[in-house]
Amino acid sequence: MDIYKIAVIPGDGIGPEVIREGVRVLDAVASLDGGFRFEWTHFPWGCEYYLKNGRMMPEDGIETLSRFDAIYLGAVGAPGVPDHISLWDLLLVIRKSFDQYVNLRPVKLLRGAPCPLKDARLEDIDMTFVRENSEGEYAGSGSWLYRGKPNEVVIQNGVFSRVGCERVIRYAYELARREKKTLTSVSKGNALNYSMVFWDQIFKEVGRDYPDVETHSLLVDAASMFMVKDPKRFQIVVTSNLFGDILTDLGAAISGGMGLAAGANLNPERRYPSMFEPIHGSAPDIAGKGVANPLAAIWSASQILDFFGRPEWGRRVLSAIEQLLVEGKTLTPDVGGTASTSQVGGAVAAILER
Repeated sequence: MDIYKIAVIPGDGIGPEVIREGVRVLDAVASLDGGFRFEWTHFPWGCEYYLKNGRMMPEDGIETLSRFDAIYLGAVGAPGVPDHISLWDLLLVIRKSFDQYVNLRPVKLLRGAPCPLKDARLEDIDMTFVRENSEGEYAGSGSWLYRGKPNEVVIQNGVFSRVGCERVIRYAYELARREKKTLTSVSKGNALNYSMVFWDQIFKEVGRDYPDVETHSLLVDAASMFMVKDPKRFQIVVTSNLFGDILTDLGAAISGGMGLAAGANLNPERRYPSMFEPIHGSAPDIAGKGVANPLAAIWSASQILDFFGRPEWGRRVLSAIEQLLVEGKTLTPDVGGTASTSQVGGAVAAILER
């Protein structure tokens, strides 16, 4: 029997509530399959830990996590802890330390999911974003000069390396070839005359190795417009760290809301553990009320199954989410229901079992 060792960081706000249901569903899958199981180790890291210890995680946190096959993260952020601390001292340090340079985010309209776009069909919204996840605009490079003085200056650098751009773009080309889909690169080369021109150049260079892949290139503002007006033009999308962050939130808005938004932070070579998370944030305003939507966490659990070479189970979990939405009987308030977080997780597990 295969044993998958998973580090669980429930984190802040609604994180513990939704991750609990994701663990529940994964354990149900393992029980039904019988050929593998999950071994969970929970870590109480996050903002509450920070307020007690002055750190988001222990000094040896990365060394501790390195011994696991994957990481399952709930949410990061809470009132009383500056966002740049909660983000940079936990989530981003994990991404960077484990070279999780591919952020894989599905944007897919499931049957039964609410969609604000008029006359949108299911097949019109079915795209996968490959977001560069290790450098770019989130490299953390810059300076703060003459702080507090009249001539105060802040410099924020975007870092685009040939290695960093080429590897994520190649990953996207490989995915497009494997799935026989089109590939769209999103940049802003007309205004960012160094970083994005460089990105566009590498996209073309790598593309010479994939003459069978149909490609398109769009400026980010045009891409934002077309995601709303004509989303069917997108299948596989590759873009930089910042643009990927923004566009996938827009993607969540047109495909059911943040309660259905999942993401995987991948180290494709598997030298380090990869990390899986719902991307909706910690939602402190509803934390502890038992009404948070766990479907994004459960969707990210399906990505865990894909990652471990169990794609059939990944598809079945996604189908169970879709069936739940279609039935409409057990939904949280954000998608028009009255069910609790726990009831939704239990309903997904029950659908899988039947």
